[in-house]
Amino acid sequence: MLQDWLEKKKDEAKEVHRSLKTAAGIFKHLKEAHIPKLITPAEKGRDLEARLIEAYIIQCQAEAQEVTIARAIELKHAPGLIAALAFETANFYQKADHTLSSLEPAYSAKWRKYLLLKMCFYTAYAYCYHGQTLLASDKCGEAIRSLQEAEKLYAKAEALCKEYGETKGPGPTVRPSGHLFFRKLGSLVKNTLEKCQRENGFIYFQKVPTDAPQLELKANYGLVEPVPFAFPPASAQWTPEALAAFDLTKRPKDDSAKPKPEEAVKPVKEPDIKPQKDTGCCVS
Repeated sequence: MLQDWLEKKKDEAKEVHRSLKTAAGIFKHLKEAHIPKLITPAEKGRDLEARLIEAYIIQCQAEAQEVTIARAIELKHAPGLIAALAFETANFYQKADHTLSSLEPAYSAKWRKYLLLKMCFYTAYAYCYHGQTLLASDKCGEAIRSLQEAEKLYAKAEALCKEYGETKGPGPTVRPSGHLFFRKLGSLVKNTLEKCQRENGFIYFQKVPTDAPQLELKANYGLVEPVPFAFPPASAQWTPEALAAFDLTKRPKDDSAKPKPEEAVKPVKEPDIKPQKDTGCCVS
């Protein structure tokens, strides 16, 4: 039963990962091949607008890499690889936020809060696992400082979760802070930091640096690229003549949209009705 559940979970993760990469490819194809051909430019803040399409592409890549990170943690891969993947994912979210920075807050405020909290969350993951790598290299003082930075960023992500929930804007509101994957990081950071502090007090006696270590991590595996997408070839029935008939620039002018002149209202003569005494009504 447990093995069946694990296999089902693995298959679902693969499907999510594949779907997000495919979605990124579709958005990229629309952006490069079709949206530039629109007769009417996309309205500001709408789905087909260039900044939003670019943000969709980057966010799909970032969320696909989240699946990769969860899988790497589950299979207990090297902390250095997990830290690098988390750092690359945080950079994706930062890039998506930067893409939306020039958009009016009415369209982007809520979305940007989500991107920022994800950026802080995965940067915290990167510092946490980078701290484990430093400890394994007997750099306990630097490991402690890395874990302290992870603790600070996790607290910032928690605060942004609250702000995100209170920010009004289009789209449904999710609750990342309620997810197990989110909550587990808080415990992991706390326990790893306490371990590093104990080790430093008993064995290493290293000075903890004032500044957090600079993350210069590059993942060599697990990075997500959009899956190339193309529409299937057109049917033979779509001849050049048939397509030409759909040329909107050659359509007849629509006069129905013009307001019609108001017609004069003719007065209606009311009948002269004389009051009658015997109406059959009784007032009690």
